[in-house]
Amino acid sequence: MLPIQALPFVPGHARGRVCIGADGANAQSIVVLTQAELTRLKVRPAGVILVGGALYAHPTLRLLSQGIPTVLLAAQAARDLSSGLALSLDGQTGRLSPAAESPAVAPPPTGPAPGRPVRTRDGVAIELRCSVTDARGAAAARTAGAAAIGLARSEYLYPADGRQPDRAFLTEACAAVCAAAAPLSVTFRLIDIAGDKRPPWLPDAPGLGGTLGLQGARLYAVEPVRSVYLAQLEALAALVDRYPLRVLLPYLVSVGEFERLQAEIRQHLPDVVPLGSMLETPAAALAVREFLERADFAALGMNDLMQCLFAADRYRPELCGYLDPYSPIIYRFLRLVAEQAGDALSRVQVNGLLAQLPGVLPVLIGLGYRAFSVDPVMLPWLAQRVRQTDTHAAAALADALCSARSPAEVRRLLGLATTEMPC
Repeated sequence: MLPIQALPFVPGHARGRVCIGADGANAQSIVVLTQAELTRLKVRPAGVILVGGALYAHPTLRLLSQGIPTVLLAAQAARDLSSGLALSLDGQTGRLSPAAESPAVAPPPTGPAPGRPVRTRDGVAIELRCSVTDARGAAAARTAGAAAIGLARSEYLYPADGRQPDRAFLTEACAAVCAAAAPLSVTFRLIDIAGDKRPPWLPDAPGLGGTLGLQGARLYAVEPVRSVYLAQLEALAALVDRYPLRVLLPYLVSVGEFERLQAEIRQHLPDVVPLGSMLETPAAALAVREFLERADFAALGMNDLMQCLFAADRYRPELCGYLDPYSPIIYRFLRLVAEQAGDALSRVQVNGLLAQLPGVLPVLIGLGYRAFSVDPVMLPWLAQRVRQTDTHAAAALADALCSARSPAEVRRLLGLATTEMPC
């Protein structure tokens, strides 16, 4: 029975009538979907209730980049929802209530000034950068007050007809992202293909798909990915004199991989363009010190890192309980990574969903992390959390979470209303 407490996912408020399933959804609907139905959604609804979904799967994460108010709900709780029910959805608190009883909607918090860090209550500078897929996202990030574009996902830059992008197309597309973000710096992650985000121009390839298969930089020697990767380098080289750029290599495991690609990339891009590595596996993350001795910066890819850490495919809803973002193991691991990075931790950016979930950002600040790349829709709320955070109290909280014995204890320490994953 209403009200129902769900897991907040995408902030924003929606009122509308419940539509069960993708069929029949419209712009006024609050759509109740399973993971499999997400890709069938053809319209932008007022809100989404995702039932038993995979939190870290790319279709779920796209709801963040689209800014659709969304909550996640367990299948048992979703049984109280029926088609036609007039509902109010609050994506910031996770509360589902009858439309007639919905409280007044508060405006979003004030965002930061673009290109500037946000300061904690005790004056520590935190950089809230944004992750985007295109020029529209870059413009939204700048408007929201991003310190920079921390991650431009270049694998989504291809022609509308689905054909393979060439140098001319990529030069124009990358320039559009930079122009929309200007004067912010833009970090382009070179093409990062995985099993569930295979572009239409790429035929199915042996070994593609799954955490342990071919993805990211592992495909840079395989055609036609190699041709696109080289075209990206040529496109970025044409923009070096016009925009502040950084380049990020995806899914590396060893420093040797970075060194081989670095030598090739420097044939196209001058040293003035910083080159970094995504650390998305436990092996790479624990080698952070060695990576930072060779790379200009590094980024922890938390979505892939978590699925490697817990041996659970992030795309499978039936395994989502293993990928609990409130497991104390994650925070113990991130504390170890921070210790390995030492004084170079300031050159490590945290990417992915984890920092955007309720209660988590102050913990990561308490562990010593100072740069994050988040979705533009989340930036005002995350800036507010930073302003409310005292780093000394955050460090004590992080210590308590690392000593916790269960996700339930972590949730209690964070004062969260939800008690379990909505699987």
